[in-house]
Amino acid sequence: MSMGNRLRPEAHANLPWRLNEFASDFELVDAWLLPASGTFDEFDDLYVTIANLNEVSEEESRSSAALFAVRRRLGQRFGWDDPKFTNTLPIPGCKETSLRERLPSDLAASSDETFGRRSNFRPVFVLKDEAAIEISNTLIHAILHLGWVEQSDKTYRGQMGIYVKHRGAIGRPYMTAIAPFRHLIVYPALLTRIEKAWKARIPNAIAQSSDGPQSPVSRSNRPTTRKRT
Repeated sequence: MSMGNRLRPEAHANLPWRLNEFASDFELVDAWLLPASGTFDEFDDLYVTIANLNEVSEEESRSSAALFAVRRRLGQRFGWDDPKFTNTLPIPGCKETSLRERLPSDLAASSDETFGRRSNFRPVFVLKDEAAIEISNTLIHAILHLGWVEQSDKTYRGQMGIYVKHRGAIGRPYMTAIAPFRHLIVYPALLTRIEKAWKARIPNAIAQSSDGPQSPVSRSNRPTTRKRT
């Protein structure tokens, strides 16, 4: 996957996302154009496709798999990923432990447990063209934000933003140190996996199949967002 898929932060942050209403204290550290496009209704497919990616695939590149292995060992050694601290600490500088505690009333019922079943990520909200999940440990509180952006030909293209608040004295140096690895290895490998999974899906059927992953929140019950311009 080409590094050309990396976006300038403002190309993601400046869109009228609902996330902007209650996560302004988070820093957008990475933004990527996703290898997934389709009709407006296919954002649900994108959300479920990404939710069903394992943290590390058997098809992962050796370099990416090695980085994850090193990260796990360091996390065990220094207690970064101690389960008792995973998703339990307050957001840095705040009292809330989750962004869900900040949601406006119209978003409060727009969540699901699609991510929670497969990883430590917790869903925050899911809309018809936007979703956010979060994860925290002793180093950071992070938001993975997905958006579905209308293109000039009236199709939609996925974008992903990673927002972070650093925790303690190590959080920011840690994120700075791993930035080259994120940009050159981890995210390109992730985008390649997303591209392969997106092409392999049955369009508009992922969320409808009684045998496959279930739709996170029925489209008819999701709040409608503003049109992207």
